Amino acid sequence: MKKLLLISPIAAKSLLGGDFYFRLPYLGLLKVASLTPADWQVNIIDEKVEPVDFNADVDLVGITAMTPAVKRGYEIADGFRQRGRKVIMGGMHVSKLPEEALQHGDSVVIGEAEDQWDKVLADFERGELGKIYKNENGYPSLANRPAPNWDLYRDKNYLPVHFIETTRGCPHNCEFCSVTSSFGGKFRNRPVDEVEREIQNLKPLGGRLALKNVVFFADDNIISSRKHAIELLNRIIPYNLKWLGQASVNVAKDDEVLALCRKSGCMGLLLGFETLSADNLSNMGKHFNKPQDYINVVRKLHDYGIGVDGSFVLGFDHDDEGVFDRAAEFVVKAKIDVCYFSILTPYPGTGLHAQMVGEKRIIDGDWANYNTNNVVFMPKLMKPEKLLSGFHHVLKESFSYRSIFGRLWDNGTYKNFFYPMNFGFRQTVKKTVKHKQIFA
Repeated sequence: MKKLLLISPIAAKSLLGGDFYFRLPYLGLLKVASLTPADWQVNIIDEKVEPVDFNADVDLVGITAMTPAVKRGYEIADGFRQRGRKVIMGGMHVSKLPEEALQHGDSVVIGEAEDQWDKVLADFERGELGKIYKNENGYPSLANRPAPNWDLYRDKNYLPVHFIETTRGCPHNCEFCSVTSSFGGKFRNRPVDEVEREIQNLKPLGGRLALKNVVFFADDNIISSRKHAIELLNRIIPYNLKWLGQASVNVAKDDEVLALCRKSGCMGLLLGFETLSADNLSNMGKHFNKPQDYINVVRKLHDYGIGVDGSFVLGFDHDDEGVFDRAAEFVVKAKIDVCYFSILTPYPGTGLHAQMVGEKRIIDGDWANYNTNNVVFMPKLMKPEKLLSGFHHVLKESFSYRSIFGRLWDNGTYKNFFYPMNFGFRQTVKKTVKHKQIFA
């Protein structure tokens, strides 16, 4: 039996890098493992929770990496190749820059593993491993795929939450986002029967906090297809899930879907508000977001007992130095349950990266700094140092006790989840953000 080692490298410079509070399981490698033939022995190493053993007895190493972790991924690949192991690399960054990855790996898989992985392994077993594998038949169907084997993550000290995918792709193609270029401009839905079977077979991950019914739906928009969403939400009601997911702000317009979300156990939805500036939204192509409606969107979800994880990006071309105070004040005024801030980051393969390169505004080529909490480009209306210090300021303001209690008090959502989540963010910010302002 041949041995396959799959590795997810840590993004060491990331604000949430290896912190205990955010030790979430990685779904992508579980899916690759599920596509691997039964005559292979598979092990997964996630550097968030365990170290890499470069002397492991393995025949083949597979490494996935997003941009902020790819530098570490290359180091791991080099280490295994120096010991005579064959290394295959994949993931969103590698798919955008395969020639760069081939300087460190023997082979590269571009795009999704479905419909490719079996050929990669067959070629390896014949001693004919190719340099580049790419699905030439478009984006693969999500139907009739094997379910992930969560036993591979047993007792790895992850937070007790399962990740489940029901869709891929996005038609919106926002300039700063990699999803459309990576997964296509159309939503692809998994058959609801297969999603339901996956939920039926969930098992506790082990450990003191073992639970089987906490789920994060890893879709970019769980309501991408209204028909699919309604069928899915109705089908999962009997399983008493506590679940979270991501959606567009348009979910607030659909009372039927919101009622089903509540009935099926939705604790909260991540909404990409992105910015309070209509000009910024117009530039990025996210025309369905209307800042004047944001507070009503939050109130509508709260009316159904659904919490809001509001995501904001700082550093757009229309952001001046007042954006930080405006953002910190808004999240309290809107009573957003959890707020997530990031610095605008021009990832390879995005329209934003092409624009920044064309305008010669890239000031940092270290991929490890492309983690949404460093400034790697020249902003238009402020200096890079001001964008970074302002980002630190809004984090500290938004996770002060005053802000946490102001946002969560009396908004009717799932306090047993959102208070610990906020305090987890607060703990991480206190440990990782260096700033002269006193943390109140």
